Amino acid sequence: MQEKERMTSMVNVLESVKANGYVVDFRVTEQGELRALDHSETFLPADVQIVDFYRFEHDTNPGDMAILYVLETSNGLKGTISDAYGTYSDSITEDFMKQVEDLGKNLDKHTRD
Repeated sequence: MQEKERMTSMVNVLESVKANGYVVDFRVTEQGELRALDHSETFLPADVQIVDFYRFEHDTNPGDMAILYVLETSNGLKGTISDAYGTYSDSITEDFMKQVEDLGKNLDKHTRD
């Protein structure tokens, strides 16, 4: 199976990133802070970096459109957060993620030069 085919489902991507140490599950609180679910710590957007992200689109059901962010916090926690995107996105999560530095895009740019 080609690697690109394997990375088409969110389950496969999650397995892959968890194997690379991104094991913490994050959620954005009503107060607009990122919370590590297995820890008591919360983070502001300035304390978080997007290492990579994956979009999942399904032609048959727009409700299945999702994005998975691979994150690292200022104290070294590594994990993921997912959200629907488009019409079904969670506005609190979307607003938080818009404020986070996106290293994934920056790294892509540098590898092409």
